[in-house]
Amino acid sequence: MVERTDEQHAQKMKKRQAAQAKIVASKTLEKGLVIVHTGTGKGKTTAALGMAIRAIGHGKKVGIVQFVKGAMATGEKAVFDRFPDLVEFLPMGDGFTWDTQDRAQDIASTRRAWDEVKRMIADPSYAMVVADELNIVLRYDYLPLSDVLEALAAKPAMTHVVITGRNAPEGLIAVADLVTEMGLVKHPFREQGVKAQAGVEF
Repeated sequence: MVERTDEQHAQKMKKRQAAQAKIVASKTLEKGLVIVHTGTGKGKTTAALGMAIRAIGHGKKVGIVQFVKGAMATGEKAVFDRFPDLVEFLPMGDGFTWDTQDRAQDIASTRRAWDEVKRMIADPSYAMVVADELNIVLRYDYLPLSDVLEALAAKPAMTHVVITGRNAPEGLIAVADLVTEMGLVKHPFREQGVKAQAGVEF
């Protein structure tokens, strides 16, 4: 590693600052984004809800619908319920599919949740709509991908839609503006036998 003096470092950072400012100045488009958080790693929902917090911090209205999740109380719902004018938070799942063991029930719950997502997306008063674990129900064919793509194509121009869950389908990735894949490196549940804990997992 090459040692630099403070002056050399300052000069290098000044050049980098100028280059970065030029790049930023060239980006002038504003639009509602389709954002997908997928992958095997933990943090997909956490990242999406962090974006929701940013939005409400700017006074923007957010709709959050949770697929699969809903059978247990969570810390995030307790927080978002304190902002009834800015957040509509709807956990509408029946729990893990291996617990429900009822495909017809899971499909019916998915349909009810999807109807709420469509309603929110179509309503321009929502600046952001989070469809949490939507990728899961798409993977199990509880909902046709074509329905999702149709709703995204028709969304208001400035509405952001955030979709989470493992195994995002290629068709969704293709239309998304931003896709992040969370990678699993270590997990205490798998490697240390640590159970899901309040404030971390829920």
